[in-house]
Amino acid sequence: MNKKVIAEIFNQMADFVEKGEYSKKIRVGITTLGSEHGSSEIILGARMAQERFSDVEVVLIGDRGDSDLKCYEAKTLEECHKIMEDLLDRKELDACVTMHYNFPLGVATVGRVVTPAKGKELLIATTTGTAAFDRIEAMVRNAVYGNIVAKALGIKKPRIGILNVDGARQVERILLELRERGYDIDFATSIRQDGGLIMRGNDLLSASCDVMVTDTLTGNIIVKILSAYTTGGDYEALGYGYGPGIGENYGRLILILSRASGAPVAANAIRFAADLVKGNIFEIASKEFELVRKAGFDDVIKGLKGKEIEKKQISVKIPEKKPVTEEISGIDVLELEDMVKLLWENGIYAESGMGCTGPVILVSKEDYEKALEVLNRR
Repeated sequence: MNKKVIAEIFNQMADFVEKGEYSKKIRVGITTLGSEHGSSEIILGARMAQERFSDVEVVLIGDRGDSDLKCYEAKTLEECHKIMEDLLDRKELDACVTMHYNFPLGVATVGRVVTPAKGKELLIATTTGTAAFDRIEAMVRNAVYGNIVAKALGIKKPRIGILNVDGARQVERILLELRERGYDIDFATSIRQDGGLIMRGNDLLSASCDVMVTDTLTGNIIVKILSAYTTGGDYEALGYGYGPGIGENYGRLILILSRASGAPVAANAIRFAADLVKGNIFEIASKEFELVRKAGFDDVIKGLKGKEIEKKQISVKIPEKKPVTEEISGIDVLELEDMVKLLWENGIYAESGMGCTGPVILVSKEDYEKALEVLNRR
């Protein structure tokens, strides 16, 4: 038995004598350099976490300040990241919280916010990093990543919603197809009267789903707004930060803060990290990726491009104009122009528009059924 193991046993015995606790603490590191508010703000967040969470041992990387927490000292954020990666790889840390970190392609983070309407927590998938170069594939992956984090937090049947951004309808179709093929995924319903799993701003504010799927740039903005709307924008005071980097075969548990994140968010991010360690995040991720692969994820993604309608280089003759009173929803904004031209080619007069749930195609009442038939054959 080496000295390190003996030291851990004595620390656990001391906790039992002092607090009646006897369990191995979760070691969470946090880098203290790079904050717009100075290292003292991050150190304050680390102290807050250490005082509040008896199951966590907080370790500083960077500037020690006047803290008595264990610290691996470093002079630059780059040096902090090298130390962090080494400690994670050697299992000296279970997780680490940092900022301004570059994940490899295929890894993106799932943020955790508290929404203002009802004070409910919501996961934003994703908030930084790049799940895939292709936007639609990235958002489909984001849904899987969000599902993983939600399950690690103890949500057995996470309700997935898709924010109404470019590509949302294509993502919806792919996720529904994956479910039909056997992937276990549950969908939320919008609080708006017309329902559906495409979420609007109302759903974002009220957390009507457990996981909100969006593109990473939009997700990043959402976290910034919901974290700092009470402070004027320069200090993120609410929520848990931008979350863990998730990716297939990615084995480091690294959570992200913004350089504008304040001490309360830093403390919550440490709690978030510990929750994921307790929830066996890597075991869940491995199972989830295996399930989505078995459901034919690769085939579905390849099929996506095969189903895209080729853009016609020749002009399309527009049918005689008619009054258009019927709406056809469920069209992705990126496909809207092509869908209208497809109807024109089939002798149906149509116009594009924007309804309350997103892009729509407008046709006459007499052409409505025929238009649906044409679009469903595409």
